[in-house]
Amino acid sequence: MRVALLIAAGVVALTVTGCTSGPATPVATSSVPVIVPGKPGEAAKTLPPGATVTAVPSPTANAADVVFMQDMVVHHRQALDMSILAPTRAASPDVKRIAARIADTQEPEINAMIRWLQQQGQRVPDHHAKHDAMPGMATDEQLADLRAASGAGFDRLYLQLMIAHHMGAITMAADEVKKGSHITVQELAEDISVGQAVEIQRMSRMRPGG
Repeated sequence: MRVALLIAAGVVALTVTGCTSGPATPVATSSVPVIVPGKPGEAAKTLPPGATVTAVPSPTANAADVVFMQDMVVHHRQALDMSILAPTRAASPDVKRIAARIADTQEPEINAMIRWLQQQGQRVPDHHAKHDAMPGMATDEQLADLRAASGAGFDRLYLQLMIAHHMGAITMAADEVKKGSHITVQELAEDISVGQAVEIQRMSRMRPGG
């Protein structure tokens, strides 16, 4: 879709060049419809022949995009803090594997979000940023309980906290898709939502009686 869009944009923007002393060279216009991709989750639009390509969404960030990226950095960091405990505390190999998967996925996402914020000239949250209002975040008391747990008790608490944590991330992602405007941020939000929904299903099956 993006390749087709670039080709269509090139046709519209093409200018006729040549050595002539006549009037200014005219701009060629497209004689075919132009397909404009919609935002994530929305249908594409078809512009009539000759329409300009200015209707293509531009990668401009709004306040919702910035807040989402800042909050999700903090949200992901807590998931890492919980997951790095699993190799030495968990009893279940399945819990160790899902924790490793979460860490392997979310650490690169944190780095990507930090780069995006820096490119936009926005503040990168520090490691002690407040997170009371974010959905799914574990409290300080819950984190202390997790650090003190081991064996089956750790497994049970880790799964309980991480499922709630993932559900919170999905809520945040849905809000970004609804309110945001930057295509990169919205694509990341959708990736987070889909990936964490799959992990919730896996973790739910690991719980006793799941």
